[in-house]
Amino acid sequence: MKAWQEIQLQALQTSDSEHKLFQTIAALGTELGFDYCAYGLRLALPLSNPKIVKKSNYPTAWQAQYQTKNYCAIDPTVKHALRSPQPILWTDGLFASTAAFWEEARSFGLRYGWAQSMRDVHGATGMLTLARSDEPLSETELAAKAFKMAWLAQNAHIALSRRLLPKLLPEADTKLSNREIAVLRWTADGKTSGEIASIMKITERTVNFHISNAATKLNAANKTSAAVKAAMLGFL
Repeated sequence: MKAWQEIQLQALQTSDSEHKLFQTIAALGTELGFDYCAYGLRLALPLSNPKIVKKSNYPTAWQAQYQTKNYCAIDPTVKHALRSPQPILWTDGLFASTAAFWEEARSFGLRYGWAQSMRDVHGATGMLTLARSDEPLSETELAAKAFKMAWLAQNAHIALSRRLLPKLLPEADTKLSNREIAVLRWTADGKTSGEIASIMKITERTVNFHISNAATKLNAANKTSAAVKAAMLGFL
């Protein structure tokens, strides 16, 4: 098992583009017995309309339909991913509240599937889905492959988010000073600059200086936005 991990990890790490990286992930999914593979990344920001990136080798017509009808908003697997990191199987029960969506997906050959999500320190949630047209996933098969499937979900998220985050959310690589973090924490707790100055035993001008610097680094419009961004990105 360790040798398998090392070989596959090397394949993921040596892929020199997002496209080749996803192809490698999909090939590993095929090796595990699945026809289709999909990865979705939901960023923590902006709060009002988080950025979402999807990569898959699903039938092109289904991808277009999913996008046009905004199925991401009702997809039960996506809702589960945002609530829990536990793996989930596609079942009639899971899709009971979205029967039309489920029937449409099945018409494109997406009949049996498994998905697992991962969340990183910057608040981004990634979900890997493995699916196929024939043969339900038996308990025996799941028991035999569960470790490899979970390993693939985790490492697919690590590898893809590492490539995607710097472009989609450059603020994730921001380096805040200890003082900047401290004033943002107090700001997030609702303290005014004057109150923070008293707590930290510095001048209000110094507090505002640190808040301004942090807001600039985080590309935030004001101190509230800066505090929210810093919290969502795991800096606080």
